[in-house]
Amino acid sequence: MNKQSGIHYLHEHKGLGSAGSLPKEISKIRDTVVAGLGDLLQGAFDAVDDSLFELANNARSNNEQNRYFEAMREIRIKRKGVEKHFQSAVAQLFVAPPQTTAPEVVDHSATTADTLSLVQNDELEEQVALNAMITKSRAHFQGPLIQLQARFTSVYPNATEEEPVNPMAPEHLCSAFVEAAQALEIQIRERLIVLKQFDRYVVSNLGMLLDEANRILIQAGVIPNFRFHGKTDKSAPAATGSKSAAGETLRPEEPTANDGVDRSDALFEQIREMLAQQRASGGMPRSANPNLHIIGGAELFQILANIPQNDGLQGTENLSQGEPVVVDLHEVVQHLLTQQKTSDGKPAALNESDEDLINLVSMLFEFILDDYNLSAPIQVLISRLQIPILKVVIKDKSFFSRATHPARKLLNALARAGIGWSESNEKTRDKLYEQIHNIVARILNEFDGDISLFEQLNDEFDQFLAKENRKATLVEQRTRESERGRIKSQKAQETVDELLQARLRKHRIPDTIRNILVNGWSRVMFLAYLRDDVEHRWNQTVRVVDDLIWCLHPHLDDEERDQWVRVVPGLLKSLRAGLEEVSYNSTGLDAMMSDLKHELTEAFRAHALAEAQTDSPAAESPEPMPEDDTDDTPTAIQRQQEIEDAATAEYIDKIDAIGVGHWVEFNLVNGARFRCKLSAIIEEADCFVFVNRMGLKVIEKTRTELAHEMRRGRLTVLEQGALIDRALDAVMGSLRRNSG
Repeated sequence: MNKQSGIHYLHEHKGLGSAGSLPKEISKIRDTVVAGLGDLLQGAFDAVDDSLFELANNARSNNEQNRYFEAMREIRIKRKGVEKHFQSAVAQLFVAPPQTTAPEVVDHSATTADTLSLVQNDELEEQVALNAMITKSRAHFQGPLIQLQARFTSVYPNATEEEPVNPMAPEHLCSAFVEAAQALEIQIRERLIVLKQFDRYVVSNLGMLLDEANRILIQAGVIPNFRFHGKTDKSAPAATGSKSAAGETLRPEEPTANDGVDRSDALFEQIREMLAQQRASGGMPRSANPNLHIIGGAELFQILANIPQNDGLQGTENLSQGEPVVVDLHEVVQHLLTQQKTSDGKPAALNESDEDLINLVSMLFEFILDDYNLSAPIQVLISRLQIPILKVVIKDKSFFSRATHPARKLLNALARAGIGWSESNEKTRDKLYEQIHNIVARILNEFDGDISLFEQLNDEFDQFLAKENRKATLVEQRTRESERGRIKSQKAQETVDELLQARLRKHRIPDTIRNILVNGWSRVMFLAYLRDDVEHRWNQTVRVVDDLIWCLHPHLDDEERDQWVRVVPGLLKSLRAGLEEVSYNSTGLDAMMSDLKHELTEAFRAHALAEAQTDSPAAESPEPMPEDDTDDTPTAIQRQQEIEDAATAEYIDKIDAIGVGHWVEFNLVNGARFRCKLSAIIEEADCFVFVNRMGLKVIEKTRTELAHEMRRGRLTVLEQGALIDRALDAVMGSLRRNSG
């Protein structure tokens, strides 16, 4: 394989037959995936336990309640075995991966009633749930799955484009869990609950594991420059322009001479050209000046090795103390050159290209130390690396032109991990801060020109982040689910209260019936609202309220009175059933229902009286409440609020542009600052939930509140891109402005 193609295969690992013969990259992926899925599965089983307990608590009969408790007991006893079986099956997928079909939607068009009748109903329900789970995940993670399948296929010896493999394909992982879950002796309803929580907690979070697997293989040189091309059917007419989903093949782009060139190289060359244009013109190039001794390459690196890069700081000291300071690298190097004694006695000088590199490193750190996205302590730590990075650049000039350069990757990783770190007095107890601090200390104390130190530190930091991210993902998932439930409950209560208040405000209702609606039936409506997506009972509970109020009104028309006679029995039945379901006043329910019947009976008698005494038709019946004749003219406060809302409207689009997973910084009125990540947008309550990097909730605000904060300068959206890439873009923009 041409090394310039940018595609490299792990030839030394082609003989795969057992777990011991797996390439270290595949073994690393396997261990990461097995551990990650194990953590996620624990969260899923915890959620299953919570769901079954809630169902048991709300069961309508003792038999139903015992059924849920038995299922809870069965799962608690066997969950460890299921987890172990699942992890073993996943590990085996990496040893002997089955053939994987192209990630596409499963076609059920051939399914008929005859074929379905061959499957038992329970098995059919389980299979439908499994297929839905697989189809959704393959569509949601299509991009990472396509890349991962191509890379795994290039590593495993017996895999081809026609018979690709992917041990992490959703169908394999889901099937492995279903097989492991067969040990659970539970009925289909409880089994579907298990599958639902597996989908919510495990399958929905596969993205981070897929991305991590792709990253490990890219680091190993397995198809680092991936592009997707669908293989079209040559026999099909070109004019149709259609493609068959089943005929598409996942494969990398054919090798070209440019595949080995990083996109950063073009930007780097542009920057060098602009630096050359801005360089003070001194006539002939320095290399052609016979009066100068040009120093470069190994000789220049040897001179730079004399620069003290730790300034006497030891690894145990706090390297983030003080303010970040940009070192004038050009002045430091010029000072060393003036002290350098050359063999020919001529004054030492740099060539133009090395001088450009030194200037570029200085501009790079000027941007980094002025970058608002980095928290102050992380900025100070990274500022300590100016001298080591200068040595790296002189030693290996591909730092700027190759995005996968180990030192560049490490700097990007440190900045990306530190974006969510907020200032704290407990830095010594913070694992992330401690890890970054130790990495900087090791570079200062150990770097002697061997770039492999950065590779080693990068691997260690990746392992640390993978472990931390697994924990944070579980906590964030639980936080998100808890907040969704809490906010939905709050929204349900607000909706019920507003509806009842609106109904009761218009009519005079007897106190006994008002008490039933406000204290009893409101609970029924609350549960109906929460379960409406499944049971669709909300409208029915609202209809009960409307019917009850209607029955308390006088009705003179014979047809309406006939309707009253038909409605009341069903109304009383619905009221009793709902109140019994929520266990409202179970000891006094009979007496309360008797009072209700009495009030309805009195209302019906009032109907007859109203018919006989048409002069005062509603003397004893519920009357509409008097209209509120308040002035609709807005107050000064209301007018001021309208002006404020109009000024904030332009920021709403900016708030909507913040995606889930983006980091922001809040600046409180008291001057305190903290950083957090958008974890969930709960549309029904117009609520944005933010968590810290440990996955714990720190704040929630509505869309309008966030727009107000942004307008006042108290909310800043942080940049998410790679640090060095953003720095190079900023340097390029600065050079263009200076040249323009």
